[in-house]
Formats: sequence, C-alpha cells, structure tokens
Amino acid sequence: MIEDVIARWHRYVESRSPDALDDLLADDVVFYSPVVFTPQRGRAVTTQYLLAAADALAGEADGPFTYTKQVLAGDTAVLEFETSVAGRYVNGVDIVRCDDAGRIVEFRVMLRPLQAIQAVHEQMGRRLTAGA
Repeated sequence: MIEDVIARWHRYVESRSPDALDDLLADDVVFYSPVVFTPQRGRAVTTQYLLAAADALAGEADGPFTYTKQVLAGDTAVLEFETSVAGRYVNGVDIVRCDDAGRIVEFRVMLRPLQAIQAVHEQMGRRLTAGA
C-alpha cells in the first residue's frame, strides 16, 4: 500500500495541485512540523502546511527540490530530500505513514542544518500568514 501512496505523493510534488492532496490525506491526518511544537491535526490544516512547504521548498527555492533516497517498509516511507532556501542548503526527510485505505495518516518533516530550519521557518511563516 505504501508504494502506491508514495507514487501518488511524487505525482503531487511534481504537479503541486491542491486537489491531489484531497485524495492523499486522511480526514484525521496529523502533521508534525520541524518548527511548530504542537502536532497539527486534520486535513485542512495539513493541506495548508504542505502547500506552504511546497512553495517554500520547491516553488521559490534557490535550487531544485530533489528526493535523494527513499525507504519503504510496511505502512511507512522515509523520503530524504535536498534543496536550498534563501541561500541555505536544506537537507531533510519526510516520514509518511498511511492507512489501509491508501491515505496518509501521519506526515512528519525533519530538517537540518540549523540555518536551514531558520530559513524554512521564515519562508513558511510568510506563506501561512498570507494564506490565513
């Protein structure tokens, strides 16, 4: 099941179509941000975060957003990525867990180094505030 979910995720990343997220995300999905302590719960707020992240990390990034590694096991995938934001190298992982219906129920983002976290936090904050 996770293979299909991740194939659909990659199609979303290429298209960045918000409609694709409707089919991917479970109603009760939980999003764990690298810069927000409290988990964000529900499809609507997770969609906001993922769209802002797509803009910050891929849409207006200094360099191309590229997944460099992928590990799939059971209901979980770990996708490592690289890009640059505001002149800062960004390396991170998306940890994605799905349910039996092929919907994402948990999405966790981890970033490094510290300067990258700060740059992404600033970019995401602007996008989330503008979209609110």
